[in-house]
Amino acid sequence: MATDKVLGRQKRKLRIRKRVNGTTERPRLSVFRSARHIYAQVIDDATGSTLAAASTLTKELKDELEGKSKKDQARIVGLAIAKLCLTKEISKVAFDRNGYIYHGRVAEVADGAREGGLTF
Repeated sequence: MATDKVLGRQKRKLRIRKRVNGTTERPRLSVFRSARHIYAQVIDDATGSTLAAASTLTKELKDELEGKSKKDQARIVGLAIAKLCLTKEISKVAFDRNGYIYHGRVAEVADGAREGGLTF
């Protein structure tokens, strides 16, 4: 059953990626969710480079994440990625939920990024 879940998410991911594409003016904010951690990257697909990245494993966020729930940690990661983007003068992004449903931790990352100043 676990492989069916993974294959289903990969199919959804490919369908989404047909439409969601990061450009230089509007890069893609991609979210990956594992059982323990959450990762966010801002990617320019035109050059194939990662412009900013944040996760629950980031050293700067370690103290702030201590003792928080996974949803609260996801919101903090969203705020951190927004802060990194704004320092690099990126204010508009295209949100890529990466095949996950827009619910729970994925939605919290998006809300945190919006709260931090990103528009999508």
